Amino acid sequence: MTGTRARIGLALTVIFWGGSFIAIKILLRELNPAVITFVRFAMGVAILAGVSAKRGQLRLPRLREIPLLALLGFSGIALHQWLQATGLQTASASVTSWIVATIPVFVALLGWLVLHERMGVWRVAGIGLAALGVILVVAGGNPAALFAGRIGSIGDILIGLSAINWALFTILSKRALDQGQAAAGEGGTSRPGQLMLHVMGFGWLFSLVWMAAAGGWDRLASLSLAGWWAMLFLGIACSGLAYLFWYDALDVIDATQAGVFLYFGPLVTATLAWPILGETITVGAAIGGLAILIGVWLVERA
Repeated sequence: MTGTRARIGLALTVIFWGGSFIAIKILLRELNPAVITFVRFAMGVAILAGVSAKRGQLRLPRLREIPLLALLGFSGIALHQWLQATGLQTASASVTSWIVATIPVFVALLGWLVLHERMGVWRVAGIGLAALGVILVVAGGNPAALFAGRIGSIGDILIGLSAINWALFTILSKRALDQGQAAAGEGGTSRPGQLMLHVMGFGWLFSLVWMAAAGGWDRLASLSLAGWWAMLFLGIACSGLAYLFWYDALDVIDATQAGVFLYFGPLVTATLAWPILGETITVGAAIGGLAILIGVWLVERA
């Protein structure tokens, strides 16, 4: 895949993921998070299996690859979706998208803490500005809430944790892709679609355990037409195609470059949340969102 095609895929991924928060909010009216996650990733696994078969890359993982693949599946699929779907039960789709936009900041922080990467003045300033922006967004643009103990909800906290988790998942995924390329001559995982299929397969298995514990699968029989459209969008576009595009891009460009595309997610979500969910953005929250974008830009340019 060329760099141009990777960036086109990333743009589509951001559009799909920006709309995913709307679809999840619609489905949460009828289903619990466990059922939503199980069904959407069953579709995603089927799509990725078809793509891998068409590319001649359909095979089982090697034993030595399983621990990392299982970790990625738990982190990037089961845990990530639990955090987001559960968080969206109380957090708004718009606020969620703004918090998710801080992922590049967490990538930079993890790089500093784990990989001992340089942390310059501009990067520190960007992290501070993005953090202030998040506070303004979850406070609804009301700084007085800082002193009244009314900052956000438990859902906002879970979404924040999902951003940290995705940053970790991105770094580990890049490492797995690099290791796969090195192992290509030994029959190891070497292609992003193939790797993503294995990761999503393990994540789907973890979500099966989650659904078995949570129950609620019988409600699928009475799911509304709007609910099925939302589920098909989550399964085909957001789980199958978007994850494939994300891994295809990570195979040819840096994780930091890929993270830049996440800046535009909140714009997609806000554009859709107003007419579909009736969510509005206050002036203060918009200022907070702008602070997040500027802060992330400072982190990326440092």
